[in-house]
Amino acid sequence: MSIVSIKDVRFINNPARFLDPYHFHVTFECMAHLKDDLEWKLIYVSSPDNMSLDQELDDCLVGPVPVGVSSFEFQGSAPLPNRIPPKDVLGVAALILTGSYNDQEFVRVGYYQNTEYDNEEMQLNPPEAIQFERLIRNLSDKPRVTRFHIKWDVAPQPVAQTAVQAGPAQSAAVPSANDYVGANSDRNPNGVTVS
Repeated sequence: MSIVSIKDVRFINNPARFLDPYHFHVTFECMAHLKDDLEWKLIYVSSPDNMSLDQELDDCLVGPVPVGVSSFEFQGSAPLPNRIPPKDVLGVAALILTGSYNDQEFVRVGYYQNTEYDNEEMQLNPPEAIQFERLIRNLSDKPRVTRFHIKWDVAPQPVAQTAVQAGPAQSAAVPSANDYVGANSDRNPNGVTVS
C-alpha cells in the first residue's frame, strides 16, 4: 500500500511557448506522518531511444508532510534547446513528473507534449533552422500514471474503530423438534401439520 497518492496535477500554463517555464499545481494525500521529505523531479524526454538526452528540468523537496491532503506549486525550467536533436524538436516528446521517498521512486506521471510552430504557414513549411521562439508546446490532458511499491519507513494509521466490551456470551434458546410436539399435538416432529 502506498502511503502517498497523487490526487491531481494541474498545469497552470498550458499551452505555452516552448521556452516558457513549466508551472503546475500538485495535490497529494499522505496516509501517515513521514519522517523525511518527498522529492519531486520534472524530466523532459526528447528522444525515447536515448536516455542520455533526458533533461532534469528541476527538482524540489516537500516536507515535513502531515497526514491528510497537501498541495504545492512547482515551476521547472524549459528544456535546453542545444540538448535536443533537431529531428526531435517538433512533434511528440514526453514530460515526466516523479515522486520519491528516501531515494525510492513511488510514482511517475507522464504527459505527451506536442511541439509545433505558432502559425499555420510555419507548420506547413517549417524553416530549416529551428526557431525556438516561435514554438508552442501543448501537454496532453490524460497522463499515464505508474505507481511503484517501495519500502516506507512508516505504517499507515489504522482506521478508528469503536471499542466493544468483551463479556460472557449470551444466546437465545434454540427450539428443538420435541418442543413442537409437546406444545402442539397436531404437528409432527418435522413441523408439518397432521390432519
